[in-house]
Formats: sequence, C-alpha cells, structure tokens
Amino acid sequence: MIKNLLKNKILTIDGAMGTMVQSFKLSEEDFRKDQFKDHPVDLKGNNDILVLTQPQIISEIHKRYLEAGADIIETNTFNANSISQSDYQLEDQVYNINHEAAKIASKVAKSYKDKPRFVAGAIGPTSRTASLSPDVNDPSYRNTSFDELVGVYSEQIKGLLEGGIDLFLVETVFDTLNCKAALFAINQILKEKNIEIPIFISGTITDASGRTLSGQTVEAFWNSIKHIKPTGVGLNCALGAEQIRPWLNELSNIADTFVFVYPNAGLPNELGEYDQEPKDMSATIEEFAEDGLVNMVG
Repeated sequence: MIKNLLKNKILTIDGAMGTMVQSFKLSEEDFRKDQFKDHPVDLKGNNDILVLTQPQIISEIHKRYLEAGADIIETNTFNANSISQSDYQLEDQVYNINHEAAKIASKVAKSYKDKPRFVAGAIGPTSRTASLSPDVNDPSYRNTSFDELVGVYSEQIKGLLEGGIDLFLVETVFDTLNCKAALFAINQILKEKNIEIPIFISGTITDASGRTLSGQTVEAFWNSIKHIKPTGVGLNCALGAEQIRPWLNELSNIADTFVFVYPNAGLPNELGEYDQEPKDMSATIEEFAEDGLVNMVG
C-alpha cells in the first residue's frame, strides 16, 4: 500500500525521538523501574529500554507525531542492537526491546483510522564500523566484522518483524558495509519467512564535502545499495535542510526509486543545540517538494 501512496502524494515521517524523550526529564529510577532496579550499571540515556520500562511515554510520543499528521512513525529502536546495548549490559534484552517497540508503535498507529499510518522498524548503524579502524595507529584493525553485524542485525530484525512493523528503515548510514550487513540479514530473514516488506535506506552526509564518514559520495552510496532495489532511499541527520539540498538534488537525479529526506533543524550552535525554527525548515522542505526532489519528508 505504501508504494501506491508514494506514487500519488508526499508522505511525512515523524521527527526525533531522543529530544522528545528528554522533554520528560526522566531520572535514573524512571529508566530502571522495577524491571531493572538492581541492574549493575546506569541506564539513564538508554532511550531504547523505555519501551520496556516506560511504554506509556513512548506511546505518547508516537501519538503526538500522528496527531501532527505523520504518515509514518519509527520504532524506538535506533540503538536496540547487542553492540549498542552492551554499553548497558543489556544484550539479553535486544529481542524484547525490538518486539515491544514494534507492538507499541503498531498499536498506536492502528488507533488512527482517518488515513493509512505505517510503522517503520528503525535500524541504526551501531557504534562500530566494519570499514574503518578505531585505532589510528593500526589502520588494518576492525572492531567488528560483516558476519558479526549480520548476526547482530538479525536479532533486531526478528524482533521488529514479529512485533508487527510495516517497513524497515535502515538509517543514519555512515558505513555502507554496516548497511549491507543489515540488508543481507533482512533479505535472509524475509526469504526464510517467505514474506515481502518494503525496505527504506537513509545515508548520512557528515559535512560539506558531501561524503559519508567512510568516504563515499552520494553517487557511490547509491551504487553500493541499489542492487537491493529498496522501496526508498534518502538522507538524514548531520546537516540542516538548506545544507543538504545539493546532495538531495544529486540523489534525486540518480536514484530510480522513491527519494526522501529528514534533515536536522539546521546545524548545531556552539552549545550543541539546534536553532532553526519549524517555519524555516518547512519553507525549505516545500521547495524540495516543488522541485520534485522528494516523495517522503520528515
């Protein structure tokens, strides 16, 4: 259904989850609740765990975005993988987090009957990169591998799928090898289950050079993933709407699929905060639409 809608209108995806969570000013105890009251390490800041300890807050955030008109909401699972969760010693909760996150988002989305609403299973890049060395003194060293990432992503993907998502969103791609591991895992699991689900992929341009962190141009990024035949390809984070325009324009010209963008609210100021007003971003997004660059925005 989403493919047919994208042919006829521009769809909207929700905004940031992290800043919305911050607005609730949760304490360490709020993150833990009874489930993790004796956990040996601090959990504050691990937003993904809130689908288990504060599901009503995550539901409320989803509702706010749907009330604002979002066609697509993302599951609260950007860091819900065993690599990222190892920082909190919660690797054993990865499936539960993804499964519950998908169930929460799906339940909220289904409660809005006025128009079709979709749940995107959000899959982040993890905190490791398969292409780059974290050790400047040893360029050949890698702290993860393609095979390890396939296993890591598979656990997350199964939880999302069995929780009821409508599409996959592999997002904030800064290393295409990580992305390929996620896509390999998705295709493997979909084949096992004999089902098809739309796949959306979103890369991140890290600076004005127009390249990803691993050094790829927009064209190289697209050429690396187009064999997957994604339903949509886009750009997110790092840059504001105005700064991302030339790279979005390039992607729109070369991609033979739906194109989307969900940029930051401008560039961060010296305090790390974002100053761009909604009206300013909406004006730029409107220009993207008028120029025929996008099928989905956020």
